[in-house]
Amino acid sequence: MAKILVIEDEENLRYSIKRTLTREGHAVEDAERLAPAWDLVVQHDPDVVITDLNLAGGDQGLDLVRRLRSEGIGAAVIVITAYGTVETAVEAIKHGADEFLQKPLSMEELKVVVGRAIENRKVRSRLSLYERIEKTSRGRETMLGRSAAWRRTVELAQRLAELPVKSGAEPTTILLLGETGVGKGMLARFIHDSSKERDEPFVHVNCSALPANLIEGELFGHEKGAFTDAREARQGLFELADGGTIFLDEIADMPIELQSKLLIVVEQGTLRRLGGAKERRVNVRIIAATNHDLLESVEKEAFRRDLYYRLNGLTIAIPPLREREGDAVLIAESLLAAAGRKFHRAGLRFSAAAKGAIAAHAWPGNVRELANVIQRAALLAESECIDAADLALAAPASAPSRATPQSARDSRRAPAAGADDLTFDFAHGTFTAEAVEERLIREALRHERGNVSRAAKLLGMNRSSLRYRIERYKLDQFIQDLAAT
Repeated sequence: MAKILVIEDEENLRYSIKRTLTREGHAVEDAERLAPAWDLVVQHDPDVVITDLNLAGGDQGLDLVRRLRSEGIGAAVIVITAYGTVETAVEAIKHGADEFLQKPLSMEELKVVVGRAIENRKVRSRLSLYERIEKTSRGRETMLGRSAAWRRTVELAQRLAELPVKSGAEPTTILLLGETGVGKGMLARFIHDSSKERDEPFVHVNCSALPANLIEGELFGHEKGAFTDAREARQGLFELADGGTIFLDEIADMPIELQSKLLIVVEQGTLRRLGGAKERRVNVRIIAATNHDLLESVEKEAFRRDLYYRLNGLTIAIPPLREREGDAVLIAESLLAAAGRKFHRAGLRFSAAAKGAIAAHAWPGNVRELANVIQRAALLAESECIDAADLALAAPASAPSRATPQSARDSRRAPAAGADDLTFDFAHGTFTAEAVEERLIREALRHERGNVSRAAKLLGMNRSSLRYRIERYKLDQFIQDLAAT
């Protein structure tokens, strides 16, 4: 359904057009003069404007067309007239009209032209979007993973993708947390592609990459004359994402003075362009992402508390690659196949030693680091069989020992120890990395009496990473018990 404005001084024709388009499912407003028509433009922000060229009282449809374009309003415009000539049509198109129809009108032709105008408007918006935004996309091979941690992440993302872009009066908001390189942008794109709005725009905004003096205009748009170089009105990225998804990467780096404006969009689904007074409604899914501890930023007054709680409702904590057992090799093999096609080296493969090195490496840069390592090895390796040395991994870690369920339970029951007296008697049992990590987290939480933020600092990790592990090891009741003592 589109919002359509009809401006026609012949009452019978205006009524026929309105009735025809209403039956097609569109929301139609009408006027017979330009002054009330402009009020309807401001009030309803139509998708299509249909205007007669010559109106009663000397009004000219071309004056409206010029004003629409000068104000940066992207509605598709259809001009109709009883005095159609080639020169008239050229003049209308030159001033920004999209279609030109001659009276007497055929309602069937009008329906076709309106449908075409609506589709062309969408195409123009997307082309403008692609010109203004650097598309950052990774191969879908980075969505691979068989580990339980990754399957839970993907299943949650798929459930959130089923939510409509708008819930009541508020847009749907999703917060992605995770270390650098875990694939927050890739997961945001996956959510969009898995939704019913997959054919609508997906806008990726890196909040840390936009200069502070430009970010407001980029996000919310600006009106003509809003600043020195604003020679014409311009839509912002939120408007360009209307109907689809906007991904606000590195949200913690957004200037705090702009966070109040973002809060209005999150709460009400409306915005105002820079230098403008009109509220504009946007129907958009908002996905924010950060590798920072947002709650810590709130405590430092670098991030608004009310915005944090608005964004933190639907949250996905993305596990780092080192916690996705077996996934690193699976992803690496897919990345190697893609690199082989790119560099015309179809026979590339990993040796057993290379696979072992990939599985054992900690991957502090996560999937991004893995992708860079594989691409470099595929390009520089002399042999088709890539060995561990070709990966040039700085400090390969030894793979953790696998423990039986009983030995894991025994290790978790071991008494707490300090950093200097923490020993492992491998001659009499085995110890899993997970069991040691859980024990360490329990001790840190016990030391800080259940305060997650202070325990995270004690462990040298951000609060989001610790929250992920608390959920993983089911320690919420443990924290509650500590708080009760």
